[in-house]
Amino acid sequence: MTAPAGDTKRAMREKVIGWGGSLVGVAALPDGVPGEFLSPAETGGLCRACSVAVRLSDRVLEGITDGPTRLYLHHYRQVNYLLDGLALRLAGWLQGEGHAALAVPASQMLDWEAGRGHLSHRKVAVLAGLGWIGRHHLLVTPLYGARVRLVTVLTDAPLEPDSPLDEDGCGSCRNCGSCRSCASVCPADAIREGPGDFDMGRCSRQLREFRNGLKLGHDICGICVRACAGSAQRGFARPDGPGRQGG
Repeated sequence: MTAPAGDTKRAMREKVIGWGGSLVGVAALPDGVPGEFLSPAETGGLCRACSVAVRLSDRVLEGITDGPTRLYLHHYRQVNYLLDGLALRLAGWLQGEGHAALAVPASQMLDWEAGRGHLSHRKVAVLAGLGWIGRHHLLVTPLYGARVRLVTVLTDAPLEPDSPLDEDGCGSCRNCGSCRSCASVCPADAIREGPGDFDMGRCSRQLREFRNGLKLGHDICGICVRACAGSAQRGFARPDGPGRQGG
């Protein structure tokens, strides 16, 4: 016998937090999956998306000044492994509950020029009420700022969706208020007034410079992530929605 939707959602959140997740939300996908690299055979009928965030280490990020560190590189990779593991466990649990589920890779780049993977985990997280898109084009959560990484599990489980935090849309960055900490430290000068003004080309070139100059073997930076710390340093109010689940 299938469990009621509310019980399934509650159990799902408890399990994900217990497995090491920090934030969990559910998004409705009335317009389909927001991505172009997944086939209808893989996503057909999957009208819900479970968005999971894992908080990054504050101490690791505090070590970043004018570029990424080796410690941040290791931490970044390990968090991605954790996210993929969480997604696989959640998809397996949902399938065991009688639902279809698809774990989407946390950080598998398919279009290097545009910086796109199978789908936009950030867009799903916004729909799931975890945060909004900031000036730096990253997800900003009220609790942790941009100091999170994301993964998504698609499912047909009838989970009640959470509400986006900004019903007016995230293009205005109104939830960021007057904060421009990310723009003031960006070494590429890629951050402007809103996410629509973000210069992806400048950012990508800076990432390549870090990768080649520091011999990292990975396109990472972390400078704007460090600058965007959430309620601990910016005074954001704690939300009443899904963002509290891992707080």
